[in-house]
Amino acid sequence: MLGFLKEPVVVTAKINVNLVALTVMGLISRLWGLCYPRAVVFDEVYYGQFVSLYMKRIFFVDDSGPPFGHMLLALGGYLGGFDGNFLWNRIGSDYSMNVPVWSLRLLPALAGALCVPLAYQILVELHFSHCAALGAALLILLENSLITQSRFMLLESILIFFILLAVLSYLKFFNLQKHSAFSGSWWFWLLLTGVASSCAVGVKYMGLFTYMLLLAIAGLHFWHMIGDQNLSNVSLLCHFLARGLALIIIPMGLYLSFFYVHLALLYRSGPHDQIMTSAFQASLEGGLARITQGQPLEVAYGSQITLRNVLGKPMQCWLHSHTNTYPIRYENGRGSSHQQQVTCYPFKDVNNWWIVKDPGMQQLVVSNPPRPVRHGHIVQLVHGITTRYLNTHDVAAPLSPHSQEVSCYIDYNISMPAQNLWRVEIVNRESDTDVWKTILSEVRFVHVNTSAVLKASGLSGASLPEWGYRQLEVVGEKLSKGYHQSMVWNVEEHRYGKSQEQKEREVELHSPTQIDISKNLSFMAKFTELQWKILTLKNEDTEHKYSSSALDWITMDTNIAYWLHPTSGAQIHLLGNVATWASANAAAVVYLCLSLWYLLRRRRKIYDIPEDAWQLWMSAGGVCGGGWAVNYLPFFLMEKTLFLYHYLPALTFQILLIPVVLQHLSDHLCRSVLLKSMFSALIVAWFSSVYFVYCTFSPVTYGQPALSLTELKALRWKDTWNILIRKQ
Repeated sequence: MLGFLKEPVVVTAKINVNLVALTVMGLISRLWGLCYPRAVVFDEVYYGQFVSLYMKRIFFVDDSGPPFGHMLLALGGYLGGFDGNFLWNRIGSDYSMNVPVWSLRLLPALAGALCVPLAYQILVELHFSHCAALGAALLILLENSLITQSRFMLLESILIFFILLAVLSYLKFFNLQKHSAFSGSWWFWLLLTGVASSCAVGVKYMGLFTYMLLLAIAGLHFWHMIGDQNLSNVSLLCHFLARGLALIIIPMGLYLSFFYVHLALLYRSGPHDQIMTSAFQASLEGGLARITQGQPLEVAYGSQITLRNVLGKPMQCWLHSHTNTYPIRYENGRGSSHQQQVTCYPFKDVNNWWIVKDPGMQQLVVSNPPRPVRHGHIVQLVHGITTRYLNTHDVAAPLSPHSQEVSCYIDYNISMPAQNLWRVEIVNRESDTDVWKTILSEVRFVHVNTSAVLKASGLSGASLPEWGYRQLEVVGEKLSKGYHQSMVWNVEEHRYGKSQEQKEREVELHSPTQIDISKNLSFMAKFTELQWKILTLKNEDTEHKYSSSALDWITMDTNIAYWLHPTSGAQIHLLGNVATWASANAAAVVYLCLSLWYLLRRRRKIYDIPEDAWQLWMSAGGVCGGGWAVNYLPFFLMEKTLFLYHYLPALTFQILLIPVVLQHLSDHLCRSVLLKSMFSALIVAWFSSVYFVYCTFSPVTYGQPALSLTELKALRWKDTWNILIRKQ
């Protein structure tokens, strides 16, 4: 029974020494001296703020992209025991002892290191020689810009890692297609393609470019499968469903999960949640949730409410009035109604309170039982402090003369009767009998007499002059096409009025009726709102000292100074390996010219290379050249501040194209032994130049050793490079 123990248990394994060696070298190049400098380096000042907010569970919105990359950086901080207490306000600030610098920079460094073996495997899966694959990996290893970007708390190295992983996974899946379809490994690589693609998009939306490229390649491959007569209709359907599941459904689900975890972690209110709707704010712990707890849900006649404009940008504001009136004449000579001013005020104030009144009754309290206001009901809005009615009439607004002035009506005993009836329209209603609800309902107020819509026009224009205390203009918009958010309001604070006496009314407490708004706001509602804010929220694009155009990247006419030692000449720059960048550009030109030549010749039925070599050439170009194009060309259409690091994903694909072109030239254009020997010697000399440039610029890649003034000047190979030289 125990006879099997008489023989030793032997385990055999194939180890790719090239792969192991490349991985070790990648780790050494990215992890060496990772804690240096122990100071904030360039965009660490930006991403560090979000890491601190994660540690403190405080909600934030970053318009640069989805949250997955930020969560990975925060994971490094969590593993290092970071408590989030550090003031990220200046590049170059020394880190305090509570900041785990090595841990925060670890994940980007590991991702950058693993890009080296990934490059090797991609070339192997494209059916190029191990020598070509080794060359691609070494070029990635010795690329100064990729090293610099991966050694700090930044996202580009993580993005490139997931991009390369997605490409490699798809190539492995495709190579298993003919002989091992629907096997375990086939499914593994197909699913990993979708997962890696989703992770790339989750880090930065730039990952979407490579994801779309892979979908296009997968679609092309499936189109070819349709023409395969050996595959039955059922088999084709199974292949189609498998690809749809792995490349579309699962990535979408995973993308949603990033936001689910993000929202689950960040449950506390903070400064960023002010741009969100009241319902979203009320779902966060603290902040608005403290104010809204205990509010009645349904708005009734007699309710005391504050009305917040839904647009919320560039700032949130509430419908407001005060005792001051519009001037009799404006600066431009136009006249006004001289009625009480109505504005949109960006701060909470007692003058933001209004009472919902039934036009057919005089009471300003909620009846028992309350009579809820529904969609389509006619109401009057009474200003809580001055008890004057919200009004509009055919008088031009102060800043928007094509719109009607909105005021609180004062009876001057002249021929200008009050026009203070408003129809409540619930924009996000489910039926025409919906009840107006606190926070959840988004409503328009349509003036009964003139059909003008109450609008916070000041959110898109100038503030009122000194007589209006620089508050935001509110108008009656006559041409109300659609539901622009500046015309939509929601009740934020709400209580049931109980007293007709004005003084008592001002100090009324919240009703004890309890609601929990967070239970009424589903994850999908939160996700939709947050996703929309990320896509539409625009920070003011200002010209940065190190910003550049996409044209500057190809020839590396620009650089970025990441860090400067406060006393010595030690500094870190985002600068690429000049030899590699020039070679990548040359390889792209050679590939394009050769491809056009071959296409023209093939059109004339002249085949210069075998068919399998042609297919290999085109497939490599589709992956490497296509990867460069989709990650580079879209930047010409973007209206945003651009930096050199935006080019790094495209550069990575372009570097992979270099050994593709070199092997093709060696195999098909160098036909004699002498030519092959000469070509090999040239490659050795060229690669030596790549290594020389890497060593030359390594002091400004790693920040050490510190260079002298003469040495720094010698590194300024281009006049457009901004090498920092201290004045003596």
